[in-house]
Amino acid sequence: MTAIAIDFGTSNTVVAIQDAASQRPQTLVFDRLSRRMQTPRGPVSVVPSLVFVKDAETLMVGESVRSQRLGQVQPDRYFHGFKRDLAADFQPPPRILDGQTYTAATVSEAFLQTLWQQVQQQGMTPSHLIFTVPVGAFERYLDWFRTLGDRLAVPTVQLVDESTAAALGYAVRRPGSRVLVIDFGGGTLDLSLVRTVPTTQGQRSLKAEVIAKADAYVGGVDIDRWIGERCLQQLGLTREQIGETGWQMVLERAERLKIRLSSEETATESWLDDESFRAYDLTLTQRDLADLLEDQQLLDQVRQALDEVLAIAQLKGVGKADIELVLLVGGSCQLLAVQQLMLSYFGRQRVKMHKPFEAVAHGAIALSQISEVDDYLHHSYAIRLWEPYSKTYSYFKVFDQGTTYPCSRSEPLTLQVAQEGQTEIRLDIGEVADLAQAELVYDAQGRMTSSAVHRQESYRSLETHHNPVCIAHLNPPGQLGSDRITVQFAVTADRTLVATVRDLLTQTTLVEQGAIATLQ
Repeated sequence: MTAIAIDFGTSNTVVAIQDAASQRPQTLVFDRLSRRMQTPRGPVSVVPSLVFVKDAETLMVGESVRSQRLGQVQPDRYFHGFKRDLAADFQPPPRILDGQTYTAATVSEAFLQTLWQQVQQQGMTPSHLIFTVPVGAFERYLDWFRTLGDRLAVPTVQLVDESTAAALGYAVRRPGSRVLVIDFGGGTLDLSLVRTVPTTQGQRSLKAEVIAKADAYVGGVDIDRWIGERCLQQLGLTREQIGETGWQMVLERAERLKIRLSSEETATESWLDDESFRAYDLTLTQRDLADLLEDQQLLDQVRQALDEVLAIAQLKGVGKADIELVLLVGGSCQLLAVQQLMLSYFGRQRVKMHKPFEAVAHGAIALSQISEVDDYLHHSYAIRLWEPYSKTYSYFKVFDQGTTYPCSRSEPLTLQVAQEGQTEIRLDIGEVADLAQAELVYDAQGRMTSSAVHRQESYRSLETHHNPVCIAHLNPPGQLGSDRITVQFAVTADRTLVATVRDLLTQTTLVEQGAIATLQ
């Protein structure tokens, strides 16, 4: 069986396969698509997550887009950050180019299809495809990957949390160790605490347990934007004044400043405004960047995610001192402020920078060496109910966040019809997530006066055209005020949410273990 892993990132994407000779993961390199980057551990190859629409028949992908700076030439045909847009609640409006419509979904699929074609051109026909996804990804995003796997005609498609994958890649070499991975990339911050144990004494088969995980919707693209906006503010300019082309140039310089400040005390980048033909110097110090990250609540969000992981682990009997290794992966972990925060939590001996760009894809390959992964639900799941008297929706949780699976509810849920003569009851199930968002308040002079990180619950229905809700058909029709059906919910070992529906009036089973959704 040939397994391949794709770590689809907001800024960069890595494709890995297990080398047949060494049995170790190997990053694939694609001609004209891959970019060679220098890291403290040596050069690595990544594919910049960029797409440029040259014309109706031609899409350019990866390094060919970045190296030619096509985003600065024709920004309306340039797509970046589409992975993050794909996962977001509110996606940018589609663009019409050469009579064709381009959305975050279509651009993402075109990008991944191009990589898949490159894999096949190298003579590989993988039978097992592993996609890595953010810890906090909602089911709509995960379902998109499952559908893409079907279109690629791969026999087996598997999804795994990005930080969990990186932890597995390290933990399989040290069974029994407790490894915390902090994956801070271009779009999200993901944390996973994992340990592995042998399944049977004397055998090499391993079982992995996900002890705790947390996430935050913040990443390197946010930092680039904050730096760019701060620099423009210092110059007395606005995004409207410099236009979209100028803004893309500022973002490029902002990213360079961010990277240079991981090793330099002060960094300066020059920028030429093509509209006014004026040259500007963008200067930032490490202290400026640290203050900016504090102002924008980034470090507070990182602290909250760390505290959440440690609290969950403590409830399971794993204390902070029991974590043997803390691995920092992802480009944003190279920020000095982030590294210093991790050192303050765990100490210098335990914190290590581990393959910042390749750890997730390489770790995902380790799934082929693990017989079982014990995980838990990262989101809560609830049924949405219509209240006929108040004419409002209410939500009843069927499984709480943190529930391990396989599992089932101890008692069935009893439901009535919402209107007289109703002939069916729809089981509208959705995810309930606790989301963090930073809020800044400024005075009339544009100075920040206060800041806070707010958390709120968000409900998202699981219903899609690929994944219809479960429907119980009633014969005879239901009557208001009378209990009509009971629903027993369960999550199977393969992470499928199922429901068994029984009609109390006719004493018949209307739905037997009906699949509602495959959960991540």
